[in-house]
Amino acid sequence: ADVPTMQHIISTGKTEVQSAVPVGDSPRSYTLHAYSDVVKKGEAGTEHFLSPEKGVLLSEDDTAVILYTSGTTGRPKGVVLTHRNLISNALSGRGPERQTRDEETNLAVLPLAHAFGIIAANVFFLRGLTIIAHPRFDTAAVLSAIERHRIVSFAGVPAMFVALLFTPDTEKYDTSSLQTCVSGSAPLPVAILQGFEQKFGCRILEGYGLSEASAALTGHAIDMERRAGSVGKALPNVEVLVVDENDQPVPAGEVGEVIARGPNVMKGYYNMPDETEAAMKNGWLHTGDMGRFDEDGYLYIVERKKDLIIRGGFNIYPRDVEEVLSRHPAVAEAAVIGVPSERMGEEVKAFVVTRAPVEAETLLAYCRESLANYKTPGEIEFISVLPRNAVGKIDKKELRRQHVH
Repeated sequence: ADVPTMQHIISTGKTEVQSAVPVGDSPRSYTLHAYSDVVKKGEAGTEHFLSPEKGVLLSEDDTAVILYTSGTTGRPKGVVLTHRNLISNALSGRGPERQTRDEETNLAVLPLAHAFGIIAANVFFLRGLTIIAHPRFDTAAVLSAIERHRIVSFAGVPAMFVALLFTPDTEKYDTSSLQTCVSGSAPLPVAILQGFEQKFGCRILEGYGLSEASAALTGHAIDMERRAGSVGKALPNVEVLVVDENDQPVPAGEVGEVIARGPNVMKGYYNMPDETEAAMKNGWLHTGDMGRFDEDGYLYIVERKKDLIIRGGFNIYPRDVEEVLSRHPAVAEAAVIGVPSERMGEEVKAFVVTRAPVEAETLLAYCRESLANYKTPGEIEFISVLPRNAVGKIDKKELRRQHVH
């Protein structure tokens, strides 16, 4: 991309200051700085970074960040978020004012290049709480931090809770300070939620959102009834509907596409007007996720539209199968996709990570106890680790590629 106003780039890696670095084929150039140099006051050539330019006015609707989607359903898109988007979502996600202790400390393990990491950090900042930031997730480091800093809460993705649940010898760490965890970015199997809570003696509050919504659309407040399998209710100042193919709301209990609007919804996709128009039909963000409401307004995410499996004319939501497989004591994780079938159109295939020896036929028999025959996998492939994107979400596009090859 050619950005005419760009003069400086700050790198967080090991970088030496370089001047006149070319911008592609453009005659323009920029200066490349190392972040460590920029933050050292008085470092030659970087003083101007330490004091804001005079006369620069910012609006709530100016672009604050451009975050790139994970690309699990296509090529990544640049999500343009404004200051209003980020602040409104942090205020909504903060929940009602409540008394907090000065020593309340939170652990930040999510990448700040991801919307979930930004909203989690901003919520902590708004509440005036201490944050212990880790550059990456590591089970031993996280458990040590919980013990050392008396961590009260942290936000994570399902892969992190899976890793902590199945980490041996966790009892050698004192994790008794941990009270609340927040899970997002991908569905958390109920079996993992229940196992984690039993092991660590804390609550997991599940929420739902996406980069296009500055991260969060729904959640469970601390003082709210928690329903396992649900991602909670719409956040304050956010409207969430479940609609049919004509964008008409469906009754409680029926599955449809989740759409939303509010001050947290993106300005659009960077330099992608057609994709922006498709996503923002009639002023509503169309998430591409399938879900349903219960009678009390709790939302349940069923599946991504593109992950729906149609086997012999029957709709199959992979999460239904994944939930059953995850309950088996020999299974650590499971991911389900649809693969081409000449006879049925699509067949159900499960990729399974085990934590104890088990035969495929044993798992298939276990599935038949809880699932209709048409939902039972036609194939189970054992895999040592599930492919994931940068934030830890299972990459089903990569699983489909692995099946083909």
